[in-house]
Amino acid sequence: MTETGEAPVYVQELEPVAGSLGLSALVAALPLLIVLVLLGGVRMKAHLAGLTGLLAAVLVARLAYGMPLGQTLSSAAQGAVFGLFPILWIVVNALWVYRMTVRTRHFDILRRSFGRLSDDPRIQALVIAFCFGALLEALAGFGAPVAISAVMLVALGFEPVRAAVVALVANTAPVAFGAMGTPVVTLAQVTGLPLDSVASVVGRQTPLLALVVPLVLVWLVDGRRGLRETWVPALACGVAFAVAQFAASNYVSAQLADIGAALAGAGALAAVPHARVPATESVRASVLTGVRSEELDEEDPPREVLRAYAPYALIVLIFSVAQIPAVKDRLDQATRTYDWPFLNVLGSDGEPVGGNVFTWPIVSTGGTLVLLAGICTAAVVGVHARVAVKEWLATVHELRFAILTVTSVLALAYVMNLSGQAATIGHFVAAAGAGLAFLSPVLGWFGVAVTGSDTSANALFGALQVTAARESGLSPDLLAAANSSGGVLGKMISPQNLTIACAAVGLAGREGDLLRKVLPWSLGLLLVMCLIVVGQSTPVLGWMLP
Repeated sequence: MTETGEAPVYVQELEPVAGSLGLSALVAALPLLIVLVLLGGVRMKAHLAGLTGLLAAVLVARLAYGMPLGQTLSSAAQGAVFGLFPILWIVVNALWVYRMTVRTRHFDILRRSFGRLSDDPRIQALVIAFCFGALLEALAGFGAPVAISAVMLVALGFEPVRAAVVALVANTAPVAFGAMGTPVVTLAQVTGLPLDSVASVVGRQTPLLALVVPLVLVWLVDGRRGLRETWVPALACGVAFAVAQFAASNYVSAQLADIGAALAGAGALAAVPHARVPATESVRASVLTGVRSEELDEEDPPREVLRAYAPYALIVLIFSVAQIPAVKDRLDQATRTYDWPFLNVLGSDGEPVGGNVFTWPIVSTGGTLVLLAGICTAAVVGVHARVAVKEWLATVHELRFAILTVTSVLALAYVMNLSGQAATIGHFVAAAGAGLAFLSPVLGWFGVAVTGSDTSANALFGALQVTAARESGLSPDLLAAANSSGGVLGKMISPQNLTIACAAVGLAGREGDLLRKVLPWSLGLLLVMCLIVVGQSTPVLGWMLP
C-alpha cells in the first residue's frame, strides 16, 4: 500500500505468499474451497456457507494480501449493494409478477392453455418443461421453473420421477439469460466486460444446446419410439428457440432472450402439423402412468386467456420500447456514477480497477422495467394496489434467504476480485495454456452444481476466467461466456434443484435417484459445450464469435 496525499492506495500483489504464485493461488482459493465444501460436503445452508466464505475472503485479503481492513470491508459492501441492485431488484420484481398471476388464478388459465395444445405427452413435455419452463426461468429462476413444470406434468398424468427428470433436464438452455438476464449482467459487472459483448458470445453457445435438449426430452419421455415419432416437432421447437435466443441476445436485449425464445419455441410447436397429431392409446398408456387432473378440462373464456398472457406481452413490449435509441438515451440520463467510498485500488499493472467507481442505472435497469410491467400487470389482471404491495412484500419475504445468499456471494466475489485473490488464481490457472478453453466450461459447471446458481458461479469465477484468458492469450469474452454456458449444465445436478424437484412431485428423500438419472445427461452435454468452446477458441469455430 502507498500513500497519495491523504488517500491510501492499495496495489494488488500476485504473489504475496512467500513470493510463490502456486502457494499464493492455494491461499487465495481458500474462500472458494470453503464455500464448495460447506455446500457440497457438509450440506450447510447456502446463505450460511456464503457468509462463512465471505469471512474467509476478508481474512485472506487482510492477512495474506495486506489489504487495509477499511478497503476490504468497502469491497464487500459494494458487492452486497450490487447484489441488491440490480441483481435482486430484477429477481424480486419478476417473481412478483408471477405471484400476482397465481393469486388471480390467471396462471392456472395459462397452464390449461398450454395443456390443450396437444394430447401427446411427448409434445406436452416440450410445451411445459422446455417452452413454459424457459418463460418461468426468464421471469423468476431460482428453482421456480423446475418446481412448477414438474407439478404441471404430474397433473397431466406423468409419473413423478419422469416428470422431475424432464423438468430438470429442460432447465438448461434458458438459464444463462434467466431472471431477466441476471447471470450475464452479473458476469459483465464482475469481469468489467461490456454486457453486449458477453451476452452476444453466450448467445452463440447456449442456443446450440437448445437444438439438442428437445430431442433429449422426447427420448426421456418415450425412449426410441418418442424420438422416432416426434423428432420433427422437437427439432422445430429447438431451432425456433435457438434462433430467437441468438437474435435477442445479439441484436435486441439479453433480458428478452429467454422470453422471445420460449414464445418462439411454443409457436413452432403450434405451427408444426406433427405436433397436433393425437397420440395413440399405447403411447398414452405407457407414458402417462399417473392420474390426470380433472381441472385441466375446465373451459376458460377467451378474454381471461388473453389476460393470462398479458403479463408476458407487457414485459416484452416495455423492454422492446426501452431499446429504442431515443428512449434508451432518455432512460440512461437517470444513471448515476459514484466514486465508491474508502476504495482506491490499483491492479498489479498499476492501473486503477473498475471497482473504484459504482454505476447506478436507476431507471434503465431491468428490475425497474419489470416493476413497471408489474404495475401494468396488476391493472390488467385486476389486482388492487394494496394487494399488489402486499404481494411484493411477500415476495421479498419468500426470497429472504436467497437475498442473503446472493449478497454474501457477491460480497465474497468483490473482496476476492479487488484484493487480487482472483487475479492470482487466474494467473495460476492460465498455466493450463490451450487446455484452458476445455476446462473453462467445467469450472462454470462445477460452480453451478455446488451453488445452484449461474449468477453465483459467474460472480465467483467470472473475473478468474478473464484473468486466465488474458494471461494465456485467449479471448476474455469467450472464457467469461464459457463460464456461464458451462454453468447451465450444472443446474440439473445441483442439490438445491434436486431437492426442489423432489419436493414438488412428492419424492422427498429421493434426490439420489434423480441425480443418477440426470448426471449422465449433465456430463454428456457438458462435454459438447467444452468441445464447442475449444472449437470457438480456434479457427475451426472461431468464425462464430462476433
